[in-house]
Amino acid sequence: MTELFSLLNKKAVVTGASSGLGVQMAKALAAHGADVALLARRKEKLEQVREEIESNYDVKAISVECDVANLDQVKAAVDVVEKEFGQVDILLNNAGVGGIGTAQEMSLEAWQQVVDVNLTGVFLCSQQFGNLMIEKKYGKIINIASIFGYAANLAFPVSAYHATKGAVVNLTRALAAEWAKYNITVNAIGPGFFESEMTQDIKDNEEANAFIVGGSPMHRWGKTGELNGALMLLASDASSFITGQTIYVDGGWTAV
Repeated sequence: MTELFSLLNKKAVVTGASSGLGVQMAKALAAHGADVALLARRKEKLEQVREEIESNYDVKAISVECDVANLDQVKAAVDVVEKEFGQVDILLNNAGVGGIGTAQEMSLEAWQQVVDVNLTGVFLCSQQFGNLMIEKKYGKIINIASIFGYAANLAFPVSAYHATKGAVVNLTRALAAEWAKYNITVNAIGPGFFESEMTQDIKDNEEANAFIVGGSPMHRWGKTGELNGALMLLASDASSFITGQTIYVDGGWTAV
């Protein structure tokens, strides 16, 4: 069973790896033996994460400055990763933005930014890194969706976020169907509310925090590390016959 979940000698790419859940999941991949390429726009923060990983795990980590919504930067990142690692076995599309704003007041620019990062970024990284996987006839793509890709809500005006995360769920299915012939699995994780840099303001808001805790059958936020089980399943060969699926890790939020 340990061998089934092992990532030893695997090469992983993590987008949005400079903070929050991206850092947590990059460290989890490294802890299970994968060399990790860390992608994000904030180079200084990426370097800090890279140093932490190489200091604590017996793997190689590299940092690559990259805006996932920019095709030229994604292509350049692919070149760097291919040169350093020679291959890509795992792609974790984690980069995302929130985009809070009411539907009647949201500007086109604000809407487009959310679409560019949350949806187009997932497609571009899947397409460009997927080309390396297609050559090898092997790959594990994991997209970070959200419970808000499954259902709407009454507390936060985030229609653009809902739209893009819902699209990620179906893009996951579409890529899974298209690339199954290349032995590439494409799945998604739909987190509930986890503590991170992106959600700190929400947690600090008494009314919003009450909504989140009250809406979950477990009556709490997700803890550090509680995404790792689903991540290890989908990143390893334990999921060799699982594709096109979204696993919601949400304390039961989507069950009620």
